Amino acid sequence: MSEDDSELERLKAKRLAEMQQNISTRKKIETPPANSQSKTKNPRDVLVGRLGFRGLEVLQNAESQFPNDTTMVVEKLAELITSGEITEILDGGKLLTLFRSIGLNIRMETKINVEQDGKFVSLSDKLSNKSSDESD
Repeated sequence: MSEDDSELERLKAKRLAEMQQNISTRKKIETPPANSQSKTKNPRDVLVGRLGFRGLEVLQNAESQFPNDTTMVVEKLAELITSGEITEILDGGKLLTLFRSIGLNIRMETKINVEQDGKFVSLSDKLSNKSSDESD
């Protein structure tokens, strides 16, 4: 039995050494990129990484209409994202609501398309076609 016990202890020691080696290697690999990544990314890049459907479109409109105010909002949002307080994806609707809640009325281009003869056409085109058909 002592032979089995010594063999088992030897295997346990070997496995423990392997696990410690893996943990130390993983820590070395994970730590440097995280620090360098947060230092090199500017706040806008951090925010753009979290934007969802039409989020970038809202951000670009905000930057063109209110550049100074948008810069401050982007910096604060990036700070909240990196600290982990904001973990969700920010789509265009949420971002637009945020801007409007702080008093920045971002204007967005609005299009309404309707189906006509199996094709989608803009509502203004459909109405202009009707008016030209009625005048004939």
